[in-house]
Amino acid sequence: MRFLMVTSFFPPHHFGGDAVYVRQLVDALRIRGHDVDVVYCYDAYRISGGKIGRPKHDTNTNTNTNGAGVVLSLESRYGSLSPLITQMTGQPGLKWSVLKDIFDKDYDVVHFHNMSLIGGPGILPMSKAPLTLFTAHEHWTVCPMHIFWKYKTKACDSRQCFLCQIRSGRPPQLWRYTNLMNSAFESVDHVFAPSKFTKGALQDGGIKRPISVLPLFAPASFEKLAVQMPPAAEPTFLFVGRVTRSKGIVELIKLFSKRPSYRLNIVGEGDLKEALCKLASMERNIEFLGPQPREQLPELYRQATAVILPSLAPESFGLTTIEGFTQGTPAIVRDAGGAGEIIEQTGAGIVYRTDAEALDAMDKLASNSEYRDGLGEIARQSFLQKYTERHHVDAYMNKVAELFPENTGT
Repeated sequence: MRFLMVTSFFPPHHFGGDAVYVRQLVDALRIRGHDVDVVYCYDAYRISGGKIGRPKHDTNTNTNTNGAGVVLSLESRYGSLSPLITQMTGQPGLKWSVLKDIFDKDYDVVHFHNMSLIGGPGILPMSKAPLTLFTAHEHWTVCPMHIFWKYKTKACDSRQCFLCQIRSGRPPQLWRYTNLMNSAFESVDHVFAPSKFTKGALQDGGIKRPISVLPLFAPASFEKLAVQMPPAAEPTFLFVGRVTRSKGIVELIKLFSKRPSYRLNIVGEGDLKEALCKLASMERNIEFLGPQPREQLPELYRQATAVILPSLAPESFGLTTIEGFTQGTPAIVRDAGGAGEIIEQTGAGIVYRTDAEALDAMDKLASNSEYRDGLGEIARQSFLQKYTERHHVDAYMNKVAELFPENTGT
């Protein structure tokens, strides 16, 4: 089959897990022999603070494939004005003409992902494919800030969207007070949500299309256990993600100041990194490792006593939890959105709501190796049974086959 993936960001021009997922799905589908094209907006990456220059993309993003495809990065002569117009109008704007030429091609499936800056909801009706899909990686369809993070200071506790956009420094999206989102989604045949929480948020926000829960997956390269290294001298916990306030990183550092005998390794980049590096420099048990190549992550997961996901804003899923599971590493997860669902469904970790509960969870795993290793075995088996690339892509392609017009008689 011939697929088109539409997303605002794509590696290396990205900031988070949505683009990583798209890359992994593209590679997995190509390995199975499908032709997969990708279109994303380089201007969106630059206006969002990206520093990486625009490379020449190969026609294939994975050398071990049977399928093929191209990666198209959109760059306007008007630069940041293009995604800014999309942000404020909810329409492709200056990208409309080039996108029309792309959508006019003979695709079997067009799959939209994070489309906030590549075309907004107005891009959805442009698909001419027999099957149009959408994956809600974040909560952009119902939240202008994408992650239910209010005034850049706290998890959303009530809808004050216009004021929140102003206080957060975002151009206001007046189109959200029209019927544009819901009318545009009439062009979508099916929606994927990574968690029950996100499915519920979409439905509560007025999305009326059929929605399936399709959990994310760790890449096949993570499936092999990393070489077992000698145990660390002290219990070591691992945070992997964006170093931003909404991820709970400030609160996490404060927790480890109360447990100086435990080590915290922090992997990632973000707007708080410089300030937190200074704060953490006063704590000898905390180390910022910065961004790490993905091929290095399995070893870091394998060495950790537990992965910690301390997000304050509601998560749509919690991919780092699954990545830890690949290496038999349990997780300690704040009860925020869909993050806790993975632990509730597998039992491979501990969900906490207060700082006291987080400290208690750390103490339990650090002091009882038998208990920790038991959770680690559950984590590894849960990954193998539910969250592998094969499980995910099988479920994805089964849904495509179920919905594709040739199989429905339409």
